[in-house]
Amino acid sequence: MDIKVPTFPESVEDGVITTWHKKVGDSFNRDEILVEIETDKVIVEVPAPQAGTLTKVAANEGDVVLAQQVIGSFKEGKSSSATSETKTTAEPKAVAESLGAANGATPATSKVKAGPATRRLASEKGVNLNDLAGAGEMVTKEDVLNFSSGQQSKTNQKSAARTEKRVPMTRLRNSLANRLVNSQQTTASLTTFNEVNMQPVMDLRSKYKDAFVTKHGAKLGFMSFFVKASVMALAKYPEVNSYIEDNNIVYHNYADIGIAVSSPRGLVVPILRDTQLMGLADIENQIAGYANKAQDGKLTLEELQGGTFTISNGGVFGSLVSTPIINPPQTAILGMHKIQERAMVVKGKLEILPMMYLALTYDHRMIDGKTAVQFLVSIIDFLENPGSILLDL
Repeated sequence: MDIKVPTFPESVEDGVITTWHKKVGDSFNRDEILVEIETDKVIVEVPAPQAGTLTKVAANEGDVVLAQQVIGSFKEGKSSSATSETKTTAEPKAVAESLGAANGATPATSKVKAGPATRRLASEKGVNLNDLAGAGEMVTKEDVLNFSSGQQSKTNQKSAARTEKRVPMTRLRNSLANRLVNSQQTTASLTTFNEVNMQPVMDLRSKYKDAFVTKHGAKLGFMSFFVKASVMALAKYPEVNSYIEDNNIVYHNYADIGIAVSSPRGLVVPILRDTQLMGLADIENQIAGYANKAQDGKLTLEELQGGTFTISNGGVFGSLVSTPIINPPQTAILGMHKIQERAMVVKGKLEILPMMYLALTYDHRMIDGKTAVQFLVSIIDFLENPGSILLDL
């Protein structure tokens, strides 16, 4: 039976094989993951349609593959552990000799007293076991590691500080780089800044956080307030919730908010859809789910596509101020930053308040400076009066 690449969505043309989890001759069960394919957005896992044994690999790790391309084949049948059983029941001497040969051990080295794992490690480290063998003593993995470290410290002290490492860009990183460059080249980007007093939101969270978790099963974070404030501001200023298509302006009557989150593979932006219909608890639960999926590499292509407006929170990494880049075809992106106590003058009196700088980068072709400033100020007004968010005022 053939092993085929799954069908990709329209926006994804191809992918790269990153990992074959099985090699020719290995058996597997139904739904066991055989191979992983990295696209511009996510890693696609290809499960086994039936139990069987891998008989052919037609595309190797690093190869670019297309949808429905045959990348291997297998013989259908129940998974068997006969191969591993044969190995473990083989004569100890034969196993040791085969391991020695596989690891490049010389006949003299194979006579040294050392286990298979030690021989394998010595081969990987380039250590000759004869240099470690004592009269009748067993050579251990620790002996190999200590000897290897001693060799490296003597011969590589100068070169160790000037080494380089070359790693191919992942498809996600390469796609992100191209998208950001394209954004800078095709939009008239401009950023406006302002600051918000986070004390009202912090007070509200402090008062209701325990009750919120008890009822909704999610922590009450800052992001849900920013999402709701953005949705309400988008309703007031629809230009920010639109995009240019040919010579037309397309206005969205809904708010799909992209939340930029970090993952082991880089920045990803899952989409909260129809946020105009969601409450704070719905938003917090969905953000938490996306964050977990991002860390596990389980976000789907559908969860990463679309979006009418994006929020990026560099504050979680300590950023005080930044200029976020628009995610085309969207026309604006909101940048959040770290909360920092600062001296502020309030009604003629000096107060220490938890302040956050906000940055709105927008496409000046679509949004006038006045509208952009009013939109950002509207978000600030909602956040400094969080009761208006809860009451939808």
